[in-house]
Amino acid sequence: MTHLFAALRTATFLFLLAVQTVWAQSTPMDYTAWEQVASRAETAIESRDASTEALEALRSDVSSYRDQLLGLQNAGDPRLSTLQSQLEALGPAPEDGSEPEEISQRRQELQRQITQLQAPLLRAEEAYNRADGVINAIDEIIRSRETERLLQRDSGPLDPRLWAPAVTSLFVPFNEIVSEVKANWTNEVRRKALLDQLPVILLLLGMSLLLVFRAPKLIDRLGSWLRAKTRRGTGVWSTVLSLLRLLLPTAGLLLFVLAFNMSGLLGPRGTQIIFVFPLMLFVVLVARWLAAETFSSDDEINTISLSQQRRTEARYYVNSLSWLLALNTFFAYLIENGELANETQVVLGFVIHLLCGLILFRLGQILRRTGPQPDPDTVGVTDEVAQLSFPSRLARLTGQGAMLVGVVGPLLSAIGYFNIAEALIFPTILTLGLFALLLMLQRLIRDLYHLFTGSPLDESQSLLPVISGSVLTLVALPVLALIWGARVADLTELWSRFQAGFSFGETRISPTDFLTFAFVFVIGYILTRLLQGGLRGSVLPKTRLDKGGQTAIVSGTGYLGIFLSVIVAITAAGIDLTALAFVAGALSVGIGFGLQNIVQNFVSGIILLIERPISEGDWIEVNGQHGTVRDISVRSTRIETFDRTEVIVPNADLVSNSVTNYTRGNTLGRLVVDVGVAYGSDTRKVEDILYKIARNHEMVLMNPEPFVHFKGFGADALDFDVRMILRDVTKILVVRTEVNHQIAETFKKEGIEIPFAQRDIWLRNPESLQGVWPATAPSNDPEEPTS
Repeated sequence: MTHLFAALRTATFLFLLAVQTVWAQSTPMDYTAWEQVASRAETAIESRDASTEALEALRSDVSSYRDQLLGLQNAGDPRLSTLQSQLEALGPAPEDGSEPEEISQRRQELQRQITQLQAPLLRAEEAYNRADGVINAIDEIIRSRETERLLQRDSGPLDPRLWAPAVTSLFVPFNEIVSEVKANWTNEVRRKALLDQLPVILLLLGMSLLLVFRAPKLIDRLGSWLRAKTRRGTGVWSTVLSLLRLLLPTAGLLLFVLAFNMSGLLGPRGTQIIFVFPLMLFVVLVARWLAAETFSSDDEINTISLSQQRRTEARYYVNSLSWLLALNTFFAYLIENGELANETQVVLGFVIHLLCGLILFRLGQILRRTGPQPDPDTVGVTDEVAQLSFPSRLARLTGQGAMLVGVVGPLLSAIGYFNIAEALIFPTILTLGLFALLLMLQRLIRDLYHLFTGSPLDESQSLLPVISGSVLTLVALPVLALIWGARVADLTELWSRFQAGFSFGETRISPTDFLTFAFVFVIGYILTRLLQGGLRGSVLPKTRLDKGGQTAIVSGTGYLGIFLSVIVAITAAGIDLTALAFVAGALSVGIGFGLQNIVQNFVSGIILLIERPISEGDWIEVNGQHGTVRDISVRSTRIETFDRTEVIVPNADLVSNSVTNYTRGNTLGRLVVDVGVAYGSDTRKVEDILYKIARNHEMVLMNPEPFVHFKGFGADALDFDVRMILRDVTKILVVRTEVNHQIAETFKKEGIEIPFAQRDIWLRNPESLQGVWPATAPSNDPEEPTS
């Protein structure tokens, strides 16, 4: 029954942590009361006669004092640092004693004040160490007792001599309840009170029947109406309605129990037992709800990839397991209150363990088949595992664990280790329920994303599933620890250790300082990004700054905002970096050599943003690479070439090397087209044609006008070139292509030849080559004479 309240204990634990932290920081330390509590705890530890409940109460008291002492140590006294700095300003005392009397007296006064202020801190530290030792001793005693309880071996349930007393003991509480009801019914006062309360009892019974039998149908109608009225968010409404189907019948049974209790027919024993039934129903309904959500026949609701047949089978086994868990809850309550004999616990516990083990084994076999079913002829085992998602792999691993517990648990119970079997089987069942709940919450987050954004969540391109899964896992870890037998005190101890931190030299660094640093830095980072977005989208477009200047301002704002966020976060966390000065000094040389290129590129990036020799969208050439600047970051610049490939250029290359910027300030640029004509062509006519083609193109400026240059007499042609200033130099390839087409078409029409290189070979002494041919070579021509 302890495991069933794990979630409530976790919530209570988190609430108590927050309250305890605030209370410890605001309550003054009472050392007299602390001495009494510490002495009482040390006496209990030495005697080892105190019960576990008494030790837990003592531990809680000592832990609260320890938190106060830790708060005193962390708070310190702000005057100490001032006095220390004043003492350091006086310098070291001379060894020969020649220090002036006034300075010597001042030094002694400062040391006295420092000693006086350090006394409470030293006392708090001594008391903290004492409290820590007491807590460790109490934890050791409790753990040893728990280990002894788990390893305790009872009589085996297979002994037939225990069966008859077990069955007889089972009916004793119910017989006593029936006797109490009969005695109360024959009592005149009780009957009169029943008649007086009859209208209220009938009203409660009516509401109970309505919630148990009628409410589910009304919830189904409400779900159909919501799905008809809303286009999105169907998954969210389904989850909410499923929770209502869980809570309303439980509330109905609770009203029924209240009505029966108001009748006055039940005695003290019946009143205690009857209130267990709503808890049993709640256990059953929660299990049915998780089974319906996890193994739903609807593929959109289902959270584990299984076939329809396997899902139906899994739902059946989970529902059966829920009834066994409810029965175990009822029997555990009776045993805890001394209503059942030890023989009943052993025999009935073994029966429940055996049935739970069989169901766990079968359920584990089903979970091992989670994921897409591979084709044995085409897919290997390695390919099958590679195709599984993380939830599917986790489900398979959980299934293997359930199969192992399903075999080991009943065996341990059969040989008498009832407590170990209890500590294995039911935590495994609750762990499966927790796993199903996490999968359901993950799906709910996906449905909420669809509800608020209107678009389904693409898990392959979004980090939201990973982040939400990590957060849910971290939240579930305390619950999992409590399920498997961890005490709330164990979790509070982890939290206390986390708060205490670790000492680095004379400085104590607490992990909460780093959490504060991270929290403040994230807030500063978000505000910086929001400011950048406002500048980029609203403010800077309304100014006369060019695109490069706007980018420089936005980037500079980002760097400044991040720097200020770090400074504010360090100040808010109270992290003293002087303790790290020695380590930083020792590593500075090595880090300097290792990061010199990064620092050089960083400084170059700042220079680029300030001087702005290049801006986003510029067409530049650097290191032989032509392309458009797409992004200037703190370390490098990203250039997109005309081949649609990206080149990452270190910023140091853009500062130290020669860079050609074709579009700096404007997009004007010159195009030079080379052309050659054959010798004998009319050069004036060629010049006029080239002028006409250049002037008529829409991308060519008339101021300055195009110019045709007669370069000279080449080896194969008369060489010309046409020089034009284009409106947009980024269109240079398009203009060059069009101009070349027009030149070729016009020259062909006007009969002007564009020559190509030709070579004539002249042999000086061709007769000397005749001796090269072999004289005896046969001839294919019958009329050719032979030599």
